[in-house]
Amino acid sequence: MGQNGKATTEKTTFGRTTSVSTNIKADPAIVWKLLTSASDYTRWNSTVVSIAGEIIAGGSIKLVSKLAPKRTFSLKVKEFVPEKMLVWGDMQGARIYEINRVGDGTVSFSMKEKIGGIMFPFYAKYIPSFDQSFEQFAADLKKEAEAIQNIKK
Repeated sequence: MGQNGKATTEKTTFGRTTSVSTNIKADPAIVWKLLTSASDYTRWNSTVVSIAGEIIAGGSIKLVSKLAPKRTFSLKVKEFVPEKMLVWGDMQGARIYEINRVGDGTVSFSMKEKIGGIMFPFYAKYIPSFDQSFEQFAADLKKEAEAIQNIKK
């Protein structure tokens, strides 16, 4: 798992997993609200072009990322555990967000994306690296959550 905001990627023949984690000095509720408010994503998240739909249990979203601005990803919310875990994905993969209290008003945030399948070797070369985008996502989330936390003090 990439730590302190630095992403890591592990590759296998049939898949790839990219992950990043960082500590955020904010309440889990603040981080959760940012992760689940689709209409607010483009304000704080510089890695997303657009996102539509509802990030709720069983919800569906349509996401356009800066990594693939000509493609709209249709994603289903697969797991939704308030202030702890959010998972969305499609047939090719899943993105997992986790929030864990570490004490002293700090949470550990991690994001992991697993992509792959039997056909992965045929299209893997067309998928760009997620490392820089993951690092930027984590930095954007940390900056916004901590700014909100400081306003609430």
